[in-house]
Amino acid sequence: MSRIGTAVRVAQVSLLALLALGGQAVAQAADAGPKVTDAHFTIAPGYLERADVPNSLMLLGPPPAAGSAALARDEEARRATLDLRGAERWKLATQDADLAFPKPAENFSCALGVPIDEANTPRLYGLMVKLLSDAGLSTYGVKNKYERTRPFAVHNEGTCTPDQEAILREDGSYPSGHTAAGWAWALALSEIAPDRSNELLARGIAFGQSRVVCDAHWQSDVDGGRIMGAATVARLHADPVFLADLNAARGEVEAARAKSLKPAQDCAAEAAALSQTK
Repeated sequence: MSRIGTAVRVAQVSLLALLALGGQAVAQAADAGPKVTDAHFTIAPGYLERADVPNSLMLLGPPPAAGSAALARDEEARRATLDLRGAERWKLATQDADLAFPKPAENFSCALGVPIDEANTPRLYGLMVKLLSDAGLSTYGVKNKYERTRPFAVHNEGTCTPDQEAILREDGSYPSGHTAAGWAWALALSEIAPDRSNELLARGIAFGQSRVVCDAHWQSDVDGGRIMGAATVARLHADPVFLADLNAARGEVEAARAKSLKPAQDCAAEAAALSQTK
């Protein structure tokens, strides 16, 4: 097992304890930055120092106000997903909700067309681990300022991840950290494999929409998350370590293609789930 894999697995064991405690107190003690309620974003160090992570307080406005057209749009988007609950798209959204590696790498393997794993693409795998932290942490300035209530709590419903609902109730809904990470992954992967950019960007969009399907986020939360994911990747282009990993990951993907390696996931089933609208 690689050093990245060992470190991530040890951190994931610790994450279970953090989630049991709500993660909040431990995350606050870990650094002097914003309070981080969801400990998924502190599993491993990112590329950026906390001071260099994009500041959502400077990039985003407030969430939609009560009675606004924007809030009506959020409610309309939520209602459009009601028929998906329990369907294959709901099940895929449940998989997308899992930020513990290797699941995120698996979730983007079909779109890339090759397996993303420690054995075949270790630099790419490590890049995704680090991006999770940088993109997720970029959302917390605004999360903490507005502490927006999530749709499942407003409507007294459940999500696709009942075990995470206690954490979600304490973690601001706006903007979506899951979406920020998913969009950052899609953008970076599109640079690594530009010939698969349409598939990868579509998967990144769907990854964010999974949060609406799950009833865990409002549409405007997802929209804001995409802004923060894009801001994070833009900032990382000034980071030499990220750029080196990006270049190394291109070589790994080329090598995997030369070996005709294919994802282990059922890509046809994933495509069918993604196409489901009711």
